[in-house]
Amino acid sequence: MPNPSATPQPGPAAELSDAPCPPRPSCRKEDAWSRAGGRLLAKMLAEFAYEEIILPTPGEPDGTPAEETREAEETREAEETSGGVSPAEATRDSVTSAETSPPDVAPGETPLLEAVRGDTALLEVAPDDTALLEVAPDDTALLELTPGETPLLEVAPGDTALLEVTAGDTALLATAPLETAPGHAAPSGASTPQTAPAGAEHRAGRAPDPAGSPETIEPPTPAVRPAPHPPADARPEPTIPSGEGRSFCVGLDDGARIGFRARRGAYGGWRVDPGSVTLTEPEREAKPFADPLSFLVRARRTLGVDGITLGHVIRELSHTLAADVRLDRTAVSAADLADLGYAELEGHQTGHPWLVLNKGRLGFSANDTAHWAPESRRPTALPWIAVHTSLATYRGVSGLDTADRLYAQELAGTVRETFADVLRARGLEPREYLYLPVHPWQWDEVVLPLFGSSVATGKIVPLPTDGDLRLPQQSIRTFCNVTRPARHTVKLPLSILNTLVWRGLPTERTLAAPSVTAWMQGLRDADPFLKDECGVILLGEVASVTVQHPVYDALPEAPYQYKELLGAIWREPLPPQLAVGERARTLAALLHTDQDGRAVTAELVARSGLPPRVWLRHLFAALLPPLLRYLYHYGVVFSPHGENAIVVFDEQDVPVRLAVKDFVDDVNVSAKPLPEHDLMPGDVRSVLLTEPPAFLTQFIHSGLFVGVFRYLAPLCEEQLGVPEAEFWSLVRAEIVRHQERFPRLKDRYAVFDLLTPRIERLCLNRNRLHLDGYRDRAQRPHAAVHGTVANPLYLP
Repeated sequence: MPNPSATPQPGPAAELSDAPCPPRPSCRKEDAWSRAGGRLLAKMLAEFAYEEIILPTPGEPDGTPAEETREAEETREAEETSGGVSPAEATRDSVTSAETSPPDVAPGETPLLEAVRGDTALLEVAPDDTALLEVAPDDTALLELTPGETPLLEVAPGDTALLEVTAGDTALLATAPLETAPGHAAPSGASTPQTAPAGAEHRAGRAPDPAGSPETIEPPTPAVRPAPHPPADARPEPTIPSGEGRSFCVGLDDGARIGFRARRGAYGGWRVDPGSVTLTEPEREAKPFADPLSFLVRARRTLGVDGITLGHVIRELSHTLAADVRLDRTAVSAADLADLGYAELEGHQTGHPWLVLNKGRLGFSANDTAHWAPESRRPTALPWIAVHTSLATYRGVSGLDTADRLYAQELAGTVRETFADVLRARGLEPREYLYLPVHPWQWDEVVLPLFGSSVATGKIVPLPTDGDLRLPQQSIRTFCNVTRPARHTVKLPLSILNTLVWRGLPTERTLAAPSVTAWMQGLRDADPFLKDECGVILLGEVASVTVQHPVYDALPEAPYQYKELLGAIWREPLPPQLAVGERARTLAALLHTDQDGRAVTAELVARSGLPPRVWLRHLFAALLPPLLRYLYHYGVVFSPHGENAIVVFDEQDVPVRLAVKDFVDDVNVSAKPLPEHDLMPGDVRSVLLTEPPAFLTQFIHSGLFVGVFRYLAPLCEEQLGVPEAEFWSLVRAEIVRHQERFPRLKDRYAVFDLLTPRIERLCLNRNRLHLDGYRDRAQRPHAAVHGTVANPLYLP
C-alpha cells in the first residue's frame, strides 16, 4: 500500500547540471568538477598519509623524489630483505623496527650522529665553517629524528638549530639558508604523564569512532611496508611552519608520480595544498592533477586495495564528489553562514573532515539525494505510520512514560483524532497501536518490501503527515522541526550505507535511549559544577519506539542492517534550551571555509571583538570542563566529534557553553569500578559499553582533538595568526587548569591520562579500504587502530 508522500517526484533539483551557479568570475561546469576534485584529492592524500595507507617521501616540486630520500628507502628495503622479510610479509599493518647504519666516519673519528631518546643538541655554525659537527674524543652529538624520515637540515652561518628526533634514523647536515621546522612550544602547567597503553602497534578492536560507528575488525595483509613507529617516550613530531610547506611525492603503480606540497601538524597530521598537486608521467613534465578517481585506480597496488573493494570505493567517491560540486554551486559566504540558525546551517556543511568517502549514501539515487540530502535544504512533511503493539515497543523518560503523553506534546489534537479515525475506518482499535513518523525513502525501499505481510494484515498502517515541516540534518536521518522548533527532533532509521555504517536504529540502544538519557542527565543535575557553572546541555533522547521484524530479529547471524529497519527516537530540541541572545552552531561549522577561503571561525572571532587567543580560551573553556568532569569524576565518556558537539555562543559570538547530542550512542564507562557507578540502573549498565581507563581517553582524543582540533589548529594559524604550538598549549592549559582546581581527583588524572607522550592512532579510512570493506557483518564494525602518534598535549 503506497504512501502518497513516500515517493518524491522528479524535479529540477535532481539534475546536478541545473543547480544554480553563484556569481563568480568563472563558473564553467568543468571548472566546478576540477575544483571539487582537487580539494577531494588533497584531502585523500592528507588522510591516507596520516593513516599510513600511503607513505609520501620528500621530493622536488615536480614530484621527483629527493636523492637522499631515495637512498634511504633503498637502504631500508635492503635491511628488511636481509632480515628475511618478504614483500608479502611486509604488510602495512605490521610494524618493523628498521635499523639505520651509522653515518660514514673518517678513520679514527667518533661517529657524529647517535640517536639517544630524550636528548637534543644545539648545533652552532660560525661563518665560513665547513664541518658542521666537530666532536671531541669520546663525545657524542645527540640527535633524534622523526620516524621514517631523513631530512636535510641546512644551517645558515651564525644560526643555531635545535634538532630533535627518533633513535635509528640519520640526519644529513649542510651549510645553507635554514628551512626551520620547530617543534611545539612547551605549554605551561604540570602533570604526571603516563605511557601510552601497552599492546601491539596495530590491533583490530573496538575504538571510539568520530564517524559515529564503533567496530571490531580482523586485520588483512596488504603487501606494503609500513613506516616504523617511534618508542612510547619519543617526543612530539615538529610541525612545519605556515607557508607553502614542503614538497612530497607518491609513486603510482605505472611508474608515474604524484607531487604535492604539504605541512605536517599535530598528531602526525598532513595539510595538503590542493593547488600544488601534480602528476608526472614517465619521461614527461609535471602537470596539474585534480582527479581523485584516477588516483585511486592508478595507485591501487600502492594503496593495497582489492578489486572488489575498489569498485565500491569508486562508487562511494563518485557520490561524494557529486555532492561536493552541488555544495560548491550553492555556497554562500562565511558571513552569511554565521547569520544562519542552527538547523539551517547544517545544510551547508561539507561532511566529515577526516573521512574521505563522507557523502557516499549508498542506496540513494540522484533523485533521492536531491530530495533528502542535507544540502538539498528542503523542509519535508514526514508521513506517519501506526504499528501494532505486538511488533512495536515504547520507552520514555519520566513525564513521557506513556506514549499518549508524548503524542500530547508532539501532535495536535486534530492530528491525533485523524490518526485514530484512519484506524477505526479499517476496524482497528487505536489503543492497540503506536504512532511514529517514517522516512519516505525507508517506507518505499524497506518497509513495504520487507514488512509486506504486516502491512497487508493491518499491523502496520500508513497515516497522513502531521503537517509540520522538518529539515534533515548532517546525519541525514535526523530531522529538526522548523514549523514548531519547540517540538522534538526525530531520528529515523535510513537503510543507506554512509560513513562506515548502515544508518539504521539498533534495537537494544533504541530501547535503552531514554534510560541512558535519564542517568546522564541525572549525573549533571546533581552536580553543581556541570549544571550551574558549565551549564552543559545534554539533548536527551527522551522517547523511542522500536519495531521488530518478525523474521530478521530472530536471526542472530543476519547482517546487522536488517535488524535496524524501523523505529523512531524523539530527542529534546535545542532552541528552547538557549538563553535570550544565545545561538548555537555545531563544532564542525568552525572548520567550514567559504569559496573565498574565509573560515567561519575567522568571521566569528572578528564579530566578537576579542583577540584570537582570548576567543580560543573561551572556546576551550566552554568545551573541555564538562567533558573532563564526566571523564575524571564519573568515569564516563562520549564522542564529542564535530556533529555531536554543539558550541553555544553569546550575543557577541563568544563561546560560552557546550551542548551535546547523540551522546546515547557513544556513552562508554570505565571498566575499572568506581563508586560513582554504584547507582547506575541495571538496564543502563547492561547496554553501556565498557573500556579500560587508558582507552577511554581515546574518545576525547579521537573525537575532539584529532577529529576536530587537528583541522582547526592550522586554520587558526593561517587565518587568526595563532601558531599551532600555541593553540595546543592553550588546550593543555585548560586541562591542567581543571586538574589543579580539583586536586582530590589527582589519582584519576593518572588513570584517565590525556597527557601521555603518545596515543594510539585511530584510522577511519583504513576501515573501508583494508579492514571491513563493504562486506556484511552480524555486528556493527569497529574502527581500526594503527600504531601510535605523538600527543601534542604531552609536556616532557
